[in-house]
This record gives sequence, structure tokens and C-alpha cells, in this order.
Amino acid sequence: MIVCGDDVLAARLASELHQVYRQRVTLVAPPAPTPGGVPAATSRTRISALLGRAIAPRGRGMPLPPPPSASGFVPIPVREIEAAEATEEVLRQAGAQGAAALAVVYDDDVTNIRVALAARRLNPRLRLVIRLYNRKLGQHLADLLDQAAAVTSEGPRGVPVSEATTTVLSDADTAAPALAGAAIVGTRKVVQADGLLLHAVERTPPGSGEQARPGLCTLALLSSTADDPGGAEGTDGGGPRDPLLLPDDETVAAAVGRRTVVLEAIIRAGPAVPSRRRTGRAAPLRDLIPSRLLWAVAGIATSVVALAVALAWTTGDHPLHAAYLTLLDLFAIGDPAVEDAVPRQILQLVSGLAGLALLPILVAAGLQALGAFRGASALRRPPRGLSGHVVLLGLGKVGTRVLEQLRELDVPVVCVEEDPEARGIPLARRLGVPVVLGDATQEGPLESAKIHRARALLALTSSDATNLEASLYARTVKADVGVVLRLYDDDFATAVFRTLRAAHPKALTRSRSVSTLAAPAFAGAMMGRHVLGAVPVERTVLLFAAVEVRAQPRFRGRTVAEVNRPGAWRIIALDTAAPDERGPDLASSQTAGLLWDLHPGYVLRAEDRVVLAATRQGFAELLGQR
Repeated sequence: MIVCGDDVLAARLASELHQVYRQRVTLVAPPAPTPGGVPAATSRTRISALLGRAIAPRGRGMPLPPPPSASGFVPIPVREIEAAEATEEVLRQAGAQGAAALAVVYDDDVTNIRVALAARRLNPRLRLVIRLYNRKLGQHLADLLDQAAAVTSEGPRGVPVSEATTTVLSDADTAAPALAGAAIVGTRKVVQADGLLLHAVERTPPGSGEQARPGLCTLALLSSTADDPGGAEGTDGGGPRDPLLLPDDETVAAAVGRRTVVLEAIIRAGPAVPSRRRTGRAAPLRDLIPSRLLWAVAGIATSVVALAVALAWTTGDHPLHAAYLTLLDLFAIGDPAVEDAVPRQILQLVSGLAGLALLPILVAAGLQALGAFRGASALRRPPRGLSGHVVLLGLGKVGTRVLEQLRELDVPVVCVEEDPEARGIPLARRLGVPVVLGDATQEGPLESAKIHRARALLALTSSDATNLEASLYARTVKADVGVVLRLYDDDFATAVFRTLRAAHPKALTRSRSVSTLAAPAFAGAMMGRHVLGAVPVERTVLLFAAVEVRAQPRFRGRTVAEVNRPGAWRIIALDTAAPDERGPDLASSQTAGLLWDLHPGYVLRAEDRVVLAATRQGFAELLGQR
């Protein structure tokens, strides 16, 4: 396995492949930073620290010491190559000609595309996993690279043709559902696998006389007790009890007083975003004529009608002709009534005065219309009576995806962004989401976002210090506001979580790392499996994946109850579609053929495909890794 990258995701992915799947990994990382050069979060110093390696002078490509293993297994060390970018020469040095899979996870889409094309030229049968933010471009690139792979009939070292595929993933898309679900302060966690929404519900133990609500299956027993409203997110085995993943029914029944994570419902996301876009564009049209201007125009119209009636009554003229003369007098384009009767002269003077009053009204209407149309492309401000919303801090790659996810779930959002040219600003403008421009570490922007009436704060900037400072200020304004922090360093995230929970025991606190949520999906794709989604359970992750029974000899001819292994994996659904009608994965196929209430006595056949929830270690074992 070859991993090419320059940020934290590359380190976590290499660690995942090395420690969980026991693969030989070559990591292509940037050179050591110079003083005052590359930031720590994107340097090889950061990558080395995440892999648990001591920084020491060594030659290019020198093998690294293996990590300790409780079972006594000593994996092959990770090999590191220092290079600013994975050029064709670097890929040759890394052994791309004979590799089974290669992941390109640079932070720049163009760099990833360039490296992927070079890797496909070197090895047409290489299994590629590419990190791209642009969805449409990623789909076209995957089709192009798969077409190039189909030209060659044989793969290196016997790699099957079906395994030489191209998978395009986005860390932002992978992590956005979990971040959005954490911000919805109810009891639900939401994970999206393209068209699917999996709802994992945290439940408290039922009281005396209460009946436990049934669910599809119990995913985990949490380490927190019922008197801890914040849960044990962020702990690492330091809670009153360690979390128990994928327990059997007997263990769940015996676990009295422990909170559980239950898979309760599976629904499909609806197309709510386009309807809101149309509503947002129609809103400025209602502001063309405000109420005061409308009353002024109504008063002028009433005076014109009264003058026309008075002229017709005093002169005996036809009402239509009298109205025509009144309008001419109103706009000062009629002939002077010098030789007419006195009533006609008086009415002409009054009409002229009314015309003078009409002129500023027309100017005000024009200025109002101009301001309304200019405001159609401007950012909305938070409404005065807004409450119960989510304050989203940061509209970068991750923040943009989370904003889209929250709006699809009909959650009111107010964004805070310092950069007016940020990636998510056009999306917020198109969706009509209020945006406050300013530094979130200052008091003004968060107060303008009405943090004192918000239900949660999502701090998703790329700076740990900014996210922490904004969260601390939000807690001083509203002590019980829910806080979801995006923090890069796991040790720092754990310390912050424990401190915030100790200071505010009644408030909900969550700490999330985008790379931690995304790395299992990237690793599963490199192993030849598509991970549908991931549910964070405290500081661990449960993976949802589609598995062919044909590829699992231990599944064929056995019942579902016999196949399930507590703490490792559990079958939760069966794909009832015919094998020739299935897509390459459940993300692109229809969900109408999924049977979620699967009987434990169902005997699995070779042609079946099942959806299972598994731990990372259990998923690695199912892939045939020892």
C-alpha cells in the first residue's frame, strides 16, 4: 500500500493500514520543515508524531521501528519517502509498479489528479483511492481512470481485474454527516451514505415501569452512566466503564443502567435544498414596496380619484375625460386653465401640488427597488427573533459540506466567517442562510449570530485555538449551549473535552477530528471495499459496509445469528435485489431491495450481499487480514 499526502489524513490513513489491516505501507511525505516554514499541522513532524515515531535523523526511505502489539505480532515497518510531491520518479521508488493500492490524499485537487494519472500510467491495474472535493470532477476522473485500467487484461502480481478500480472520496463528505448529527442536540446521530441516512440514537436506561423502545439493533453500550448528560465523548477508556461495541442480546439485557446506541431508523434524504433556494430568491421581491411606501402611493391614488370625481362633477365632463385631465395636471403636462371656470383652476392647482408630492415617492420607490435587487446578492443578516438555531463557525471545505447537510435536515443555521471570499459563502447566499462576517474570537460576531439563543455551536475552522476560544466564549454567554469542536490533536481534544465537561456538567460537549472520521473509509476503499458510513461512538468508530457473502467462506451456509460476532461485526440488512441488477455498491444502487428486519435464522447464500456494522479490527479480519 502506498499513501501520498501532506497533511494529517495521510498520517492517519497510513496508521490505519499499518496497525489495523497489517499492511506493508509506504508513506510519501513532505520533507522535514525548515524553521519558520511549513506549519506543524501539515509538516512531516506532525505526520511522524501521529504515527508514533520519534523524530531522528535518518536516510531517505529508511524503515521505521514497528509499533508495539499486545498480541506479540510484529508488523512490517512503515517505509517513508521524503518528497514534496509524488512525481513519477518518486512513485517508481515507492514501488507503484507492483503495489496493490495507492491513495492520493493531498490537500490540493489538482495535485491529486496529477499524481493519480501518473500512477495509472505506471500501473494500469493499480487500485486507486483519490481525495477530491469537487464531486462532478471526481466522477468524471473515476470513469476516465477505470476506462484506462480496462485496456490492460492482466494485473501485476495477480491482482484481479475487479479490484483494479478507482474510488474518489472526500474527507469533508465523509465527516460532514457525523459533525452535523453531533450539532443536532437531540439524541440522534446522523450518518449519510450518499442517498442513505442512518439514524443512530443514544438512549438512556428506562426508568421504573418504562418499556424499552425497540430498535433495529444495538450498536454499542456507552461508557457513560445515565447521570452524565454529556456522555463520555472524548474519553479513551477513562470513563466509569469502557464502551462495548456490537454486543449480543444477552449482554444488552444484562447491562442495566448503561446508555446505549441503537440503530432506530433508516430514511432517505429529500430534495429540500432546491425549494429553499427558490424561496430565498423570491424574498427580495417582497421588499420592493415596503409598507410605508405602499401607504404613500395609496394616498396619492386616492387623491387623484377624488380630484377626477370633483372635476367631473363641477364641469359636467365625462368621468374618463376628467380623469385624463387630472393626470395631465398631476404630471404638469396639461394646458393652463386660464380661461376656464374657477373650480377648474382650483382643481388644477391642487393636482399640481399632488404631483409635487408624487415626485419624491417615485424617487424613493426607485431607490428602494435598487437596494432590494442589490440585497438579493448580499448576505442575509440573522433575523431578530431567531432562536434554537446552530451557529456554524467556518465555511471552508468541511464547513460548506456541514452547512449543506444541516439545511437538508431543515436545521436553522447562522454562519460566522472571517473571510468574505470563503468557499462556502456562495452556497450560504444561494440557500439564504444568514452569515456574519468577522473574527469569531471577538465578541461582536458571535453576539450578532445570537449565540445566547442558539442550541449548539459548531466550531469547524482550521485553527484549534480559534475553535477553542470561540467555544469558551460561547459557554460564558450561554453555559448550556452544545459545543462541537473540530480539533486536530487527539490528546488535546481529550483534555479539552474533559475540562469542558467538568466545568459545565449539564452541557453537551463533543470533539471531532475530520481525519479520524474519514480515515476508515479511505482505508476500506484501499482494501477493495466501499465503506458506506461511519458512526462515532465516543472515541471509536463503527463502520457500515456492504459485503458479498461469496467472498466470505465463514458466512456461506450459516445463519445470521451464527455469523454475528459480538465486538467485531453484526449483519444488519440484506440486499434482496438480484445479483445482475445490483450496482457496484449500495451507494449507487436503489435502497428498495434492502431488508432491514432480518430474521436471525436466515441462512446466507453465496449470491447474497449483506450490510454489516463492524469495528475497524473486525472489518480488517473480514477482508482476510491476519
